[in-house]
Amino acid sequence: MTMVHGGRLVAKALKRHGTTHLFTLCGGHIQAIYDGCLDEQIRVVDVRHEQTAGHAADGYARVTGRPGVCAVTAGPGVTDVVTAAANAQRAGIPLIIIGGAGPSQLADMGSLQDMNHLELMRSITKWSVRVPETRRIIEYVDAAFRVAQADLPGPVFLEMPLDLLMNFGDDTDLPGTTPMAPPRAGGDPHAIARAAEQLAKAERPMAIVGTQLRWSSNREVVKQAADAWGIPFFLNGMARGALPQDHPSFFSRSRRQALGRTDLVLVFGTPFDFRLDYGRAINPDAKVVQVDLEGKELGRNRRVDVAIDGDTGLVIEQLLAAHAQKKASSWLDEIRAAETKSRAKMTAEIESNEAPVNPLRLCAEIDKRLGKNDIVVGDGGDFVATAAYVLKMQHPQIWMDPGPLGTLGVGPGYAMAAACTRPDAVTWLIYGDGSFGLNGLEFEALARQKLPVLAVIGNDAGWTQIRRGQVELYGDQRAVATALDYTHYEKVVEACGGVGFWCERPEEVGPALDKALEAIRAGKPACVNVKLAKSEFRKGAISV
Repeated sequence: MTMVHGGRLVAKALKRHGTTHLFTLCGGHIQAIYDGCLDEQIRVVDVRHEQTAGHAADGYARVTGRPGVCAVTAGPGVTDVVTAAANAQRAGIPLIIIGGAGPSQLADMGSLQDMNHLELMRSITKWSVRVPETRRIIEYVDAAFRVAQADLPGPVFLEMPLDLLMNFGDDTDLPGTTPMAPPRAGGDPHAIARAAEQLAKAERPMAIVGTQLRWSSNREVVKQAADAWGIPFFLNGMARGALPQDHPSFFSRSRRQALGRTDLVLVFGTPFDFRLDYGRAINPDAKVVQVDLEGKELGRNRRVDVAIDGDTGLVIEQLLAAHAQKKASSWLDEIRAAETKSRAKMTAEIESNEAPVNPLRLCAEIDKRLGKNDIVVGDGGDFVATAAYVLKMQHPQIWMDPGPLGTLGVGPGYAMAAACTRPDAVTWLIYGDGSFGLNGLEFEALARQKLPVLAVIGNDAGWTQIRRGQVELYGDQRAVATALDYTHYEKVVEACGGVGFWCERPEEVGPALDKALEAIRAGKPACVNVKLAKSEFRKGAISV
């Protein structure tokens, strides 16, 4: 029997689930957890804004496949992490947020930072609950890990009052439930049979695979299916990289044409939201097979012919077992021609030597320097969307962006988690100049804690994804709140302890990136801030 304080019990519980890092901004209500983490060899990584702590825990989950954990103090500490919780919920990311609170006996009496956290967090988490007493900490942490990973993953909020963390409990009193792998369901056999029948009959089938592939135990099955079926595959979110760039079934620039012509679309872990025009982008006469971990997503916004509540990887395995015949190549050839034509339009901008720097040219320079294990974090609008088309990602490389909530400011947190958990790789933070302003001072935390991140800012002096449409609607004279200056953000990084470079001409970009990579290898964060030329590449892209 060993008596330890509640903060140590929290750390012991986290350790049992494989947690290696806790992301936080200091607060008196939660300091006992830090003390416990020191004893349990969990690294405490501190940030300059609680929103970043939440995003870092989100990024930890995306890189490791295990729930990330952050701890924030009461009141404004909890309100500051709300954006990160909402982003994780919409993206389906397993995240555990521990929120401090005043002593239990002072609840609703006006103690420092006293407020109703549970109701605030309830609508943006899978579970929002107060841990009732010290001896039940391990029980509640175990439950939080199960809930965060079950079905469609998502965030959980655990409120832990100050007295609960400061009181002592027996660390052998409740050893807790044995940690287990998250449950993942295969598809109903009858639904699999119907889906296989539709695939056998289709002449122009295609597949879309989304972020839910990240939580499947079999990522390689996507390539197996592409090899077997010989149909167009389009990958989004954290499914990027599941197919080699030179695979004959891999496509990225011809989805609109394929959706308009297909007679069967297999949709894996991708909701019918704005990215698919709420299902209206699909040929109205096409059959639809939809697979999702979230049952309520099935058939939302668009009628489906076969709805399968299940894990993307397992369902693809089942479909392969039921149908492994290759389709006629004429359909693949048709979409390849559209892909080739679309990519040819990009070539002139990728090879442009004009100044300022073309955004596609900048992305191509980054692509040349990506290592096989590198992680790319996208934090921005127009420039990041451009990078998504130019950078050739392939597993074990990882692409991380905020997802469908479109949250800007995620970059430093995601990058911090990547640098912590994959130190052998380079973490690239692809930044819009607008996004840098949200959490740019996190470079102080990165430099101080020796977490090297290479930020590349596409600086077009505006919130261009919004401004482009604003100018078209209202004209230049009435386009307000969307213009910025060509600000030297790299100087901010330098002031925070990193290394900075400013580029205005294409020939300056490559050498600056190479010097930045040298700084990264020396353990310092770096920023390459590039003045961008205007580009029509993203003209017509929606921003709502």
